[in-house]
Amino acid sequence: MTDLVVISLEVWDEVWRRNQHLVSGLLRTGRVDRVLFVEPAVDVVHDLRYRRRPEPGGLREVTLDGTSGRLWALRPRKVLPRRIDPRGDRRRARGVVTTARRLNLQDPVLWVNDPGGVEVLRASGWPALYDITDDWLLADRRDVELRRARRQEATLLRDCREVVVCSPALARSRSATREVVLIPNAADLAAYESRAPRPADLPAGPVALYVGTAHRDRVDVDLLVRTSEAVRTDRAGSVVLVGPAPLPPTDLAALSRAGVLVLGPRPSIDVPAYLQHADVLMVPHVQTGFTSSLDPIKAYEYRAARRPVVATRVPGFEATSDPLVRTVETSIFAPAVITALRSQVPWTPGLPVDIPTWDERVLEMSYVLDRVAQS
Repeated sequence: MTDLVVISLEVWDEVWRRNQHLVSGLLRTGRVDRVLFVEPAVDVVHDLRYRRRPEPGGLREVTLDGTSGRLWALRPRKVLPRRIDPRGDRRRARGVVTTARRLNLQDPVLWVNDPGGVEVLRASGWPALYDITDDWLLADRRDVELRRARRQEATLLRDCREVVVCSPALARSRSATREVVLIPNAADLAAYESRAPRPADLPAGPVALYVGTAHRDRVDVDLLVRTSEAVRTDRAGSVVLVGPAPLPPTDLAALSRAGVLVLGPRPSIDVPAYLQHADVLMVPHVQTGFTSSLDPIKAYEYRAARRPVVATRVPGFEATSDPLVRTVETSIFAPAVITALRSQVPWTPGLPVDIPTWDERVLEMSYVLDRVAQS
């Protein structure tokens, strides 16, 4: 049995992303024994700046499928900025190692998703896997952050025993440095085999829906505003966002003025119902080097929901031959959404045979983890 320490880019909550799907599957199938899931640190100064009460952080046990004693989530705390406390990252990394020892994890494999996990690699010496899901070297960040990301990734690419990427674009760019393994994302198809009841908080009438994290790295907020204004002017329906929306207050205010209903995050178990009861599923993504590196989970879940999709020309949607998916230029995105809203395509059962499942990805990742543990 293999124990894991996962350095994640996201917290473990009810909004499941790639890490949660893979880790839960590895635990459920017995391919790993126990997991310490390290969440992003609570940034105390950042929270206070935005008038949020900082979370206490710390270690908590997570019950998965009614089973306890196999999964723990650790939320460190970053009290001071790096410029004031330059040794903070190393100190938190040593805290991760200490926590793993206290939990009696036996010779764990280190799974690094957050490049900041390089400090845990240095502090522990554990055999490591680097799982790249976003190309942060292409993100819109300050120069100091990009330089730090480049240094971190260079070390991870050199010192990790295996490197996994989630998209063909990442495979092309990182394979220039070393051998990588491509393990794309997937969908939980069982959740889409039958139609769930309509969520009570969806507005009456036709709905154009976006499900996912509404962040400016991905979502074209201005396009979303224009689309909602056009939909409202045409009286074609409502534009709705489901998912975390870590946007500046000015963006949230602009969306509200345009008539966008921002529902916020919903548990992943409820997401299929929202998707199945939308009249059109939207992908108003920006087209940048960063988004070109992604393999959006929604590309699989949207198709599993069997609803019309209107997307900008981004990976996951542009190359599909699914007749329900339409990719368009931003100039005609809003009219395409209105057309789809007015088409009123009925939901029909049946799943595309080419959508991979998380069970397949769990098996693929388990092979990589075995190689890391045994090398």
